[in-house]
Order: sequence, then structure tokens, then C-alpha cells
Amino acid sequence: MSDTSWTDRIVGERMTVDQEFSARVQDSRFSSQQWSLIMTAAEFEIEDADDPERARIVANTEKVDQIIPELENVEQQMGAMGGQGGGGGTPGASGSSGGVVDSILGALGLGGDGGDDREEQLRAAEQLTQEYADELQNQLESKGRWESVRQAAAGD
Repeated sequence: MSDTSWTDRIVGERMTVDQEFSARVQDSRFSSQQWSLIMTAAEFEIEDADDPERARIVANTEKVDQIIPELENVEQQMGAMGGQGGGGGTPGASGSSGGVVDSILGALGLGGDGGDDREEQLRAAEQLTQEYADELQNQLESKGRWESVRQAAAGD
């Protein structure tokens, strides 16, 4: 519960960053539904909170790996409805278009790029959540709130 006090203090800034960051999510490989899942799994921490010069918000994405299968389910459901994820969906690493045969092969574990795509999804999710963390810190700094939030985290 150590992070609760500082994270509770930044709800307004999070909402602002969420709105501003939605365009970045649209340009990513993730749909808004997938991004919501990623954000549910990600936690934000202030690294080196006790050092004003080095303190920064970082995205702890340890749990994101656990939701990657669900990201793939969301993508498949959207594909079945004729939609695509954020910036064009997530084509397989081989460049295949995804059709019925690919779906069947994937379900049987015979798709050739599943592991690589999973790692790529994880890397992309980690990068995007850190970009979000950077934007959140920038928002706090621009509003003059960073120092008090950093101090609260250091005191936790």
C-alpha cells in the first residue's frame, strides 16, 4: 500500500494524460481495449524518490506478460468483427494477413510466429507504458506538482 498515497494525489493528472495519450495509443499497435488491459496490469512507481535529481516515474510492467494472451483474444475478437486494433492491428511477424487458415494453425499451436509476436507485443506494451509514465511526469512538472508527489512517494 506504500504507493497509494502518492498515486491518489495524481488522479486528475492521470485523467488529463489519459485523454492526451489516446492519440498516441491510436497510432500504436494496440486498440483502446488492449491499452486498457495493459494499463490495468501496469503499475507506476517513482524510482529514486528520495533523490530530487534522479527521481522519475517508471512503469512496472512485470504483470503485463500475464495479460498478453488476453490482448491476443481482444485482437482476434476485433478481427472477427471486421475491426482492427489501434494503428492497424498486429499482423504476424511473417506478414500474413491472418485469415481462417492462420487462425486454425494458431489455435493448434502451429503458427510460426506466435512466440516472436508475443515478445514483440510485450516490448511494445513496455515501451508505450513508459512513454505514458514520462508524459505523466511531464504533466506533474508542468503543473508544479512533481516535487510534492515525489516527496510523498519518498515518505511512503
